[in-house]
Amino acid sequence: MLKKICALLMLLSLTIFAGGCGEDSAQNQNAAKSKNLVIYTSMKESLIGGIIEGFKKQNPGVTVDYQSAGAGKIMAKLDAERQSGQLLADIIWTSEVPDFYEMKAQGMLEQYQPSNFNEILNPFDDYDGSFTAARLGTLGIVINTEKITTAPAGWEEIATSETYKDSFGIADPALSGTAFMSIALLEKQFGWNYLERLRENGAIKSKGSGRVIDDTATGELNACLGVDYITAAKIDKGSPLQMVYPKELLMVPSPVAIFKDAPNKDLAKKFVDYLLTQEAQQMVANAGTVPVRRDIKMPEKYNLPSPEVAIDTGIKINYTEVMTQKEELVKKFSELFK
Repeated sequence: MLKKICALLMLLSLTIFAGGCGEDSAQNQNAAKSKNLVIYTSMKESLIGGIIEGFKKQNPGVTVDYQSAGAGKIMAKLDAERQSGQLLADIIWTSEVPDFYEMKAQGMLEQYQPSNFNEILNPFDDYDGSFTAARLGTLGIVINTEKITTAPAGWEEIATSETYKDSFGIADPALSGTAFMSIALLEKQFGWNYLERLRENGAIKSKGSGRVIDDTATGELNACLGVDYITAAKIDKGSPLQMVYPKELLMVPSPVAIFKDAPNKDLAKKFVDYLLTQEAQQMVANAGTVPVRRDIKMPEKYNLPSPEVAIDTGIKINYTEVMTQKEELVKKFSELFK
C-alpha cells in the first residue's frame, strides 16, 4: 500500500513539473514570438536591408524576417494564408496602392497613425490610418547609355522613334504593383491609345520590375519603363544606365500597413514609426528613391525630384477608382502585349 502511495505521489510530482515546464516553454515561445517581426514586401534588398538593420539596432533582441516578391505574388500568398485561417505576416509594404484599398475594404488592416505622422508628407487625401506612404516611388525612362546617346525628350518619343522600336521593355502589371500603377498613370494621362502605339512600336512585356532593368543593363533592350531605386542600384554597380524623367512624372506612393490579425502588432507599430524617422528616410533617399520627409538630404547623383515636387507634379489619379478597374486594365494590357 505504501509503495502505491509513493508511486502516486511521484507521478503527481512529475505531472506538476511537466506542466510547469510546459507553461514556461509556452511563455518562452510567446516571448520569442513577440520579438519576431514578419514583413511581406515588394522592396528589394538594396532598399529595405539597411532599414531593417537600423530597426534591429534600435530594438536589441528583435529579429525581422522579410519576404520580397512582386505585389501579385504577395497578394496570392496572403489569399492562401487567409483561406488556411492563419496569417503569418505582421506588415505589408508594396507599391500597388489599389491593393491597400482592397485590403482596407475587406477589414484586413489595422488603423494606426504613426507617432511621427505630422512630420511626413501625406499623398492620400482620404487618409485614415489604414496605410501610410513610406516612400514616393518614381518611374521614368531608363536608357542604356552605350546604345542611346541622346536622352528621349518625353513619353511620345518612345512610341514613335525608331530608336526604341522593338527594344523598349515594360514590366508585367499582373506581377508588379509598381508596373501596374505606372500603366494606370500613363493611361490616365495619355489614354489607352498611347499604350497601343507603344505596342505598335514594338514595346515588349517583361516579367518584373527588376528583370526589365537587368535586360536594359545588358543591352538586350535599349530602354525600359523603370523604377527609380532598382535603376539606382544597377548604376551604383557600374551598369551603363541613365534615368530620364519626362515632365509628366510617374509618382507611385509605396504604402506600409499593419495587418489587423498581426501576430506581433505592437512590434509592427514600432517598425512603422521607425520607417518614417529621419534616419530610415535618409536610407530611402540614399537608395535612390524619394522619401516622405522634407528634412532629408537628396543624393544629387540620382537626379531625383524632391518630395514636394514629386507630390505636386506627379500625375494625379483616383486610387479607389483604379481599384475597380484593375482587373480589366491588367487583362487589356495582357491581351495587347501577348
